[in-house]
Amino acid sequence: MKRRSLLVAGGLLGGGLLIGGFGTRRPSDLSRVGSPADFPAPEGAVALNAWLHIGLDGRVTVASPRAEMGQGTHTGLAVLVAEELDADWAQVRVANAPMQPVYANAAMFLNLLPLEGEGGLARWARGATLRFGVSLGWQVTGGSASIRDAWGPLRLAGAMARALLLQAAAHRLQRPLAELRTEAGAVWAGPQRLLGFGELAGAAALLEAPAEVTLKSRKDWRLIGRSPPRLDLPAKVNGTAQFGIDTRLPGMLYASVRRSPTFGGRCSGLAVEAIRQRQGVHSAFVLHDQLAVVVAERWWQAESALREHPPVFVPGPRGSLNSQDMRATLRRALDQHEGFAFEDRGDAKAQVAKAVGAVKAEYEAPFLAHAPLEPQNCAAQVAAGQVTIWMPTQAASLVRWKIARLLKLDSEAVTVHTTWLGGGFGRRLETDLAEQAVAIAQRLDGRPVQLLWSREEDFTQGVYRPMGVSRFEAVLAEDGKPLAWRNQLAGPSIGYEQTGRIAEWAAMDAPDKNHLEGAFHLPYAIPHFEARQLRIPLGVPVGSWRSVGHSLNGFFTECFLDELAQAAQQDPLAYRDALLDAQPRHRAVLREVAMRAGWGQPLPPGRARGVALHESFGSICAQVVEASVHEGQPRVHRVWAVLDAGTVVHPDAVKAQVEGSIVFALSAALHGEITIENGAVQQRNFPQQPLIGMADMPIIEVALMDSEAEPGGVGEPGVPPLAPALANALSSLLGRRIRRLPIRL
Repeated sequence: MKRRSLLVAGGLLGGGLLIGGFGTRRPSDLSRVGSPADFPAPEGAVALNAWLHIGLDGRVTVASPRAEMGQGTHTGLAVLVAEELDADWAQVRVANAPMQPVYANAAMFLNLLPLEGEGGLARWARGATLRFGVSLGWQVTGGSASIRDAWGPLRLAGAMARALLLQAAAHRLQRPLAELRTEAGAVWAGPQRLLGFGELAGAAALLEAPAEVTLKSRKDWRLIGRSPPRLDLPAKVNGTAQFGIDTRLPGMLYASVRRSPTFGGRCSGLAVEAIRQRQGVHSAFVLHDQLAVVVAERWWQAESALREHPPVFVPGPRGSLNSQDMRATLRRALDQHEGFAFEDRGDAKAQVAKAVGAVKAEYEAPFLAHAPLEPQNCAAQVAAGQVTIWMPTQAASLVRWKIARLLKLDSEAVTVHTTWLGGGFGRRLETDLAEQAVAIAQRLDGRPVQLLWSREEDFTQGVYRPMGVSRFEAVLAEDGKPLAWRNQLAGPSIGYEQTGRIAEWAAMDAPDKNHLEGAFHLPYAIPHFEARQLRIPLGVPVGSWRSVGHSLNGFFTECFLDELAQAAQQDPLAYRDALLDAQPRHRAVLREVAMRAGWGQPLPPGRARGVALHESFGSICAQVVEASVHEGQPRVHRVWAVLDAGTVVHPDAVKAQVEGSIVFALSAALHGEITIENGAVQQRNFPQQPLIGMADMPIIEVALMDSEAEPGGVGEPGVPPLAPALANALSSLLGRRIRRLPIRL
């Protein structure tokens, strides 16, 4: 990656538009089909382009440059190729794609643009951003972008391969192309099966790829929209699935580590000699005055040594940090500064200033840990000038580049094997585990080592969803609709910190769309609208957490809109509906969820419903929550969710993602909180920040809207509406507003 590209990446992560030098036309799908050299086929198979190869036995292998972490992306990508190829789904497999520029996740960068609509500037910016994403070549899984990025190129790759196979069949059979068709992994003439794809692949690879092909019409789809069996499920059911923690290599050692419990602290002592005397211990040392390391023949031997001989740490300059002071810091910033306006339409400030009885509210959200169920781990080997890494990562290309840079190697000297991920949620976009594992492996004379963090290390040494304080002021018109809306959000900048961890010199303290997303460009018709951001560093590392800024701002904005409905003495769902005249897709989603939830129908005593509507990652999601209070605690009985994600490739996987998003968001809404005292995280494991258990699970019903639009994201849009829908239900039930997460009654 060139310095210029990283500076542009830093600018985008900070919400900037430093992309003019990359051209403004959207890159063609054809330019992203690639060549067979990008995806070398093993013996007995032939590559037809960068996205698939076909074995002599007819088996089709699809290249996947995206990490599989339960979201079903391997299956989704394979469906796109297999649909246009007319492959036999029983013969389709997936393999990790090699590290090649053709596999860039360009669509991921569209999430960073603070623009909307189809106008000239927005269209120009999208085209330039996609071109930049292609040129950067990052193989990264995030931003609910895997299917969105692949929608055009992978279908085209399948169609072009099908055309080559038909040409090869026509030549061998000496029959006109018009007489031949493809189905179920073979070439047919009428009802007669003539040749399988495996019999034709070798000849097809020798032909010149067609300049143009025609994609199937929707009515002819056999896989897209039909939910064929997921490719990852058999291995997960029979126990053969290999996650990062399952990596086993000949001669492998195991490492456990400790960092200072206080942010910025250093290690001042480790009982190295005593630890070396313990059974199974290979070595013990301190890296860079920061990391206490024990390496042993078994992981528990290393972990036990650190537990029985705890390192000594000296607090750093951030040793006095605490959550209460940080909240006060954010409030002072809101008192003293206006912030940067991402949207300033009309004159909301003047409308609020002259109004009598403006509606005002302040909301808070805490730091949050990712806490994926698979503990943080990475295996590494450094030998003969080569570095090999096995890890569950969302960002293989960033890992490769960062390690090569730290060790002053060419990128080609670093190989990254991406395993399946036992949850990612944005935490595995970071490179810290790889950096630590490689630094440890450098001391082991070529032996591989697996670094495994304890659960406590994961909770206390993470990069967290930012704390935020959001302040609102609004004025209602005579009909009760919002006339003016002012919103300021104060908190740490996600983009600035993430860029700084990749390359410190590329980080820019610039407006950060990641932080404020979901607070501006709302779908509601509000004549005077203002949304501002105050980027306030707090000394706690922050990063992308599932749905990023939307997870904060969805709660803030949808709860405050409910407050306006209450002030106007109007039904909250009807209130939203009346503001959506210019947004038919949003209105359709809202009405669908209302119908399915029976909005307005009587409920059992002691129960109430709440609603929220939010757009993120190119998709629109509305949720209705039915809740009560039991023994002083919130109890969620049912959740209805409706998602408009455009064209749905695999409905079953999409519904599963929405269901999982609801469970994830509900755990955070009721229990999620990272608090800081004396510079240290107080929550150390799941007992202090539990997940929703079976006994507390609501009934969840998910519906998908029919749409012919291009696919939107699905892994994250189900997260933002849950917390506000729940808070709105409880506020209705209790007669007081809930303005802080997690929800404590």
